[in-house]
Amino acid sequence: MTRHPAAIRRADIETLGKHGLSDRDILDAVEVIAYFNYINRVADALGIDPEPEMAQAFERWNRKR
Repeated sequence: MTRHPAAIRRADIETLGKHGLSDRDILDAVEVIAYFNYINRVADALGIDPEPEMAQAFERWNRKR
């Protein structure tokens, strides 16, 4: 959904349902993912530095890769 939102198909949604997610669960997930994509782009565009905890978490994540 983040990189290719137009590539999401009904089958993708149906697969989530087969794994026990309700329509409301799927909607909630889509809204959270979309919000984080949006707010991260706003922060990046404005040059906002991440909070110290987030910067540390990102550094740990990068070391594991």
